[in-house]
Amino acid sequence: MYKGLLFAIALFFFQYSGYAQTDWTLKKNKDGISIYTKTVSSSGLKGIRVKCSLPARLSQMVALIMDVDAGKEWVYGTRSSTLLKKISPSELYYYSEVDIPWPLSNRDFIAHLMVSQDPKTKVVTINGPTEASYLPVKKNIVRVNHSNGKWVLTPVKSNLIQIDYTLEVDPGGAIPVWLVNLFATSGPTETFKKMKTQIQKPQYVNANLSFINND
Repeated sequence: MYKGLLFAIALFFFQYSGYAQTDWTLKKNKDGISIYTKTVSSSGLKGIRVKCSLPARLSQMVALIMDVDAGKEWVYGTRSSTLLKKISPSELYYYSEVDIPWPLSNRDFIAHLMVSQDPKTKVVTINGPTEASYLPVKKNIVRVNHSNGKWVLTPVKSNLIQIDYTLEVDPGGAIPVWLVNLFATSGPTETFKKMKTQIQKPQYVNANLSFINND
């Protein structure tokens, strides 16, 4: 199990680049979870995109994502996940550390989550860029300086939503490109499988958020 954490980085990290290609290639489709990659830098690192459908309400899914203190329970490789500041019910800052065994150093990041909903389509977008300078850098942990995660939640019909998740990150430090690419689908698969179980907990099933229209 501990050895498996070496590959947790595949969920979070791929090289941030202004020269990203536009075409996604399907790499894995299992248990209703489709994982795509694309080359996003000249060094060969892969970008990750995950698509799946989930029997849930929009409020249910948003409540899960915004419950950052529980991230360790379902996000693969998360050593810690802590709320730093809640600006409003739809906006917050949180800190997370990704556990990677020796000899690689753990990574950490501060993310700024912001939820918005299109009043016509009811599509919910959650953006999560990093704010690297929000906290001082910790000793022996590499700070992620550039990252932007994005959730797009589209209601398909009553109690069914389509999830489209993408992430762009420069992990910093020395990480073998082949290692990240080799296990680019392992982290997302485990995370989304756990997410399907986590979202059925009462605190999410019964969630009603004033800023989300489920109808």
